[in-house]
Amino acid sequence: MTKAEKVADILAILDKHYPTVEVPLHHKDAYTLLIAVLLSAQCTDERVNKITPLLFKQADNPYDMVKMSVEEIREIIKPCGLSPMKSKGIYGLSKILIDQYNGEVPASFEALEALPAVGHKTASVVMTQWFGIPAFPVDTHIHRLAYRWALTTGKNVEQTEHDLKRLIPEDSWNKVHLQIIYFGRAFCPARGHVWTDCPICKKYMRKELRD
Repeated sequence: MTKAEKVADILAILDKHYPTVEVPLHHKDAYTLLIAVLLSAQCTDERVNKITPLLFKQADNPYDMVKMSVEEIREIIKPCGLSPMKSKGIYGLSKILIDQYNGEVPASFEALEALPAVGHKTASVVMTQWFGIPAFPVDTHIHRLAYRWALTTGKNVEQTEHDLKRLIPEDSWNKVHLQIIYFGRAFCPARGHVWTDCPICKKYMRKELRD
């Protein structure tokens, strides 16, 4: 079997289990998505979705957000972890959006990644899931699965992103990124994983990981 045939089969398995996928983070526009993705760093989507309604009730746009103090933001988002960094980032990026972009979220990787607390993965999620611009956000979960399925030998998420973009058709990046997230939660978790029960791992898991 060629690498292309293997990738096609994996994509078919993902399509079978998750033919349609929705963005797991609740949001109504680019700004609320940006904030939700920022909060999701080292935090579950489920917890973020419990916290964002509390935050967005106070401020669901940059103009209202800067009326709050960093301490007030931090108190609300504390359950998401990393609250000192995230609260400063949320306040700081909101001020920049007002000062430089008329309160709008820019549709550019360069502009997004220049915002406080916004890394490449966060920017990629906003670009592809809101603006519809091809991107393949890779977090630690996707990185783990791509290595487990021998789609990358990458030692970091940057290499994994490069490999997945090379293997998967560009017009499928957004959908496949979400499919892998949902599939991983259901069939391919980090702990307690039974590879023989996983529809993909039982066919393609790295030999050295099967012990």
